Amino acid sequence: MLDETPKRFDRIVAILIQLQSKKIVKAQELADRFECSLRTIYRDIRTLEASGVPIYSEAGVGYALMDGYRLPPVMFTREEVSSFIAAEKLMKKFTDPSLGTHYASAMYKLKSVLRSNDKDYLSSIESRIVMQDAEPMFNDNSPNTLAVLFEGIAEKKQILLTYKTFDKDETTQRNLEPIGVFHDNNNWYFLGYCHLRKDYRQFRTDRIQEIKKTDVDFTIEHDALETYLTKTESHPTTKVRILIDRKIARYLATERKYHGFISQKDVGKKIEMTFMSRDISNAFPRWFLMYGDYAEILEPEILKTNVLELLEINRQRLL
Repeated sequence: MLDETPKRFDRIVAILIQLQSKKIVKAQELADRFECSLRTIYRDIRTLEASGVPIYSEAGVGYALMDGYRLPPVMFTREEVSSFIAAEKLMKKFTDPSLGTHYASAMYKLKSVLRSNDKDYLSSIESRIVMQDAEPMFNDNSPNTLAVLFEGIAEKKQILLTYKTFDKDETTQRNLEPIGVFHDNNNWYFLGYCHLRKDYRQFRTDRIQEIKKTDVDFTIEHDALETYLTKTESHPTTKVRILIDRKIARYLATERKYHGFISQKDVGKKIEMTFMSRDISNAFPRWFLMYGDYAEILEPEILKTNVLELLEINRQRLL
């Protein structure tokens, strides 16, 4: 019979570490992380309590350690050390300068507690991992965008934003209640309640000219970020079907989700893709032209018209 004791011991230690990482930890959260039953989690919690760890629980809320109880820092595994390198490289490229500086400071503290052989291991590979330059995600005039947004969200304080829209040269000032931050299609966005528009709006961080946290409290109790993103995705859509050469189809796997991809099926030597597009007047036809010589529009007819109009505009400019 397989001895589960070492595996259980590792899980119990990991549970204790997670209890130290958050104010409240739900049993279901632990069960999901360790892929085990709630009954197993309850048993492990009782084991920790029996060993003298002061845990208190509240039905329907979760578990927490008594204030003031802490274990000495736990040493990192070599696999965890490796993850620091990737995280540090990503932070340098995909966060604003202010947050990147704070992360660099945290990394020095993390590296200071590593064993000597792990420090050597880290040094030997960190110079061999490079993140290529991407398009700027933040305006040079607003180097602390993410830091301000995080503070506003955590403290429930409004922010003052100077913003430049994509299709206009002028900027607008807005008082916003930030709901959450998300990364999509190689850009950072945040969603907030705009007091100027009296509605929820989405903003791209590279178009933020200036951002400041104010002392004004939120005026509305907001739902979770996912709630509003789901509403955003519920805009009217149009069904689109295209037939595309198999050798080209695989190159669309990354971008197709941004155009409402639903499904695909084999049709001989080609692949039929189905989309629910939110913009067949502009975004989808422009994307289709990137590979249009290898594809055919099956429906709708209006999409064919929109593609032809774009082609005619380009033809006239080339004459």
